[in-house]
Amino acid sequence: MANAAPLIFGRGTPIDGGRNFADGRPILGSHKTFRGLFAGIFAGTIFGIAEYPFGTQMPIAGFLMGVGAVLGDLLGAFLKRRLGIKPGGPLLIIDQLDFVFGALVFSSLVFPLSWGSVLLIVFVTPPIHLGTNYGAYLLGLKKTYW
Repeated sequence: MANAAPLIFGRGTPIDGGRNFADGRPILGSHKTFRGLFAGIFAGTIFGIAEYPFGTQMPIAGFLMGVGAVLGDLLGAFLKRRLGIKPGGPLLIIDQLDFVFGALVFSSLVFPLSWGSVLLIVFVTPPIHLGTNYGAYLLGLKKTYW
């Protein structure tokens, strides 16, 4: 949810302020906004609180997953800009897993997962991500189906 919330609630002031990196390309791009950043962290936190009855660390893990997911996505956007890929342009695997790795790294501080769980998440997330993106495209929330 932390990765989907910026799509729904984003827009507004870009995190990079419209500035370019040393290579002359945007640092992140106009679509990475403060509103989206905070929406992602908030969504992760709310879902962590909603899952609290199922685990003792869930509220803080939800917050950390939200922070990790949005930071992972921002790192992916930074990488895509360095490769000359425009905002919204596809970069297979990075688009489907950047937020996952960020969420796993940050949440592991309080909620470590087994290697089996990590592998399951890594293999299950890409098709789910592509499917939800296609659904968002059909609903008019995204301009591209990936």
